[in-house]
Amino acid sequence: MPRRTVVGHLLCKTHRKSYFETKMTENMWIFHSADNSKCVFSIWWCLNFAAVACLLFSPVRTDDACPSSCICARDYGTVTCRDGEDTEVPGNIPEWTSTLILKGRNISTLQRGAFINNGTELEMTALSLSYNGIKTIEPYAFLGLHRLHVLDLSHNQLESISARAFHGLPELRSLYLNQSILPPATEQLSHALSTLRNLHRLELAGNMLKAIPLLDMYNLHALVLINNSIESIEGRDVTILYQKRRIRIYLSLNPFRCNCELEAFYYWLKNSSQCPDAGRLLCSEPEAKRGVPVEKLREEDVDCMNENLEAVSYVFLGIVLALIGVVFLMVLYLNRRGIKRWLNNIREACRDQMEVYHYRYEQDSDPRLANVAV
Repeated sequence: MPRRTVVGHLLCKTHRKSYFETKMTENMWIFHSADNSKCVFSIWWCLNFAAVACLLFSPVRTDDACPSSCICARDYGTVTCRDGEDTEVPGNIPEWTSTLILKGRNISTLQRGAFINNGTELEMTALSLSYNGIKTIEPYAFLGLHRLHVLDLSHNQLESISARAFHGLPELRSLYLNQSILPPATEQLSHALSTLRNLHRLELAGNMLKAIPLLDMYNLHALVLINNSIESIEGRDVTILYQKRRIRIYLSLNPFRCNCELEAFYYWLKNSSQCPDAGRLLCSEPEAKRGVPVEKLREEDVDCMNENLEAVSYVFLGIVLALIGVVFLMVLYLNRRGIKRWLNNIREACRDQMEVYHYRYEQDSDPRLANVAV
């Protein structure tokens, strides 16, 4: 009986008495019955059949799908979503995304795991969330972005920042928070940033900060505090700056009060190169020094010792004058009787003198008395 190869089907001739013996020959399965009848099945078509079954019954993946109202450029790994009414981060961000730009949305709260895409971790390295009206960042909001290097949260309205808001960002190098921090979130900022051990650049321009934030980040290379409300820098902050010699701090457009309180910062500014924009630091107070560069002040302008000595001298002079006044009053009190007698004598002498003038006036005014006198 000749061998037959049937595509996709199994040809079998059954008999009353049969048992099967199977052997592999030239990628074929050949089944022998007791009377040498044969059944042939192609292994290649078996594999094809299994692959088709997997495709039919497995869920369809949409990793390449671009989120609605967004523009995707896969060649550059960029997804850009601008101007929309969405209140949440898109949930179908492609896994190939390396740069995500969300701008002009209405995302008031960054919720926990906002960027976890279908339970998978994205390979994103840059994320921009500026101009979204973000007010709250919940704990673990950036979970799943373990390779993120750049995060831009500028031009938002942050009122609440969780202490674990940036947890899960071990590779973050640059964080931009320009014009985003409102007063309620100022104190929370230091705690939230403490988890970013590898942060190199931090920008906090235009946030009305009145002091340098307490940052426990020794890997920080650049701290931008331009256009805030810093009037003075305490000696404690200057000590920290001396310890972190690799850091570069930018402080222009702050209203510095150039008085004795600025002494430690003044000498740090003169002896250190850690402030690249030192020449643009200007005094706002007092009025006599308004517009004068801080580094061009004279030492006596910020010398606390001279001011203290001057204050002490004025106090001492006041005490001396007070003592002189007390002594004078005591002398007057002890000599009150003699002084009273002296005053009475002066009064009597003045009275006698006035009577003589009065008498002469009466004579001069009456012509009859004048003739008699003649």
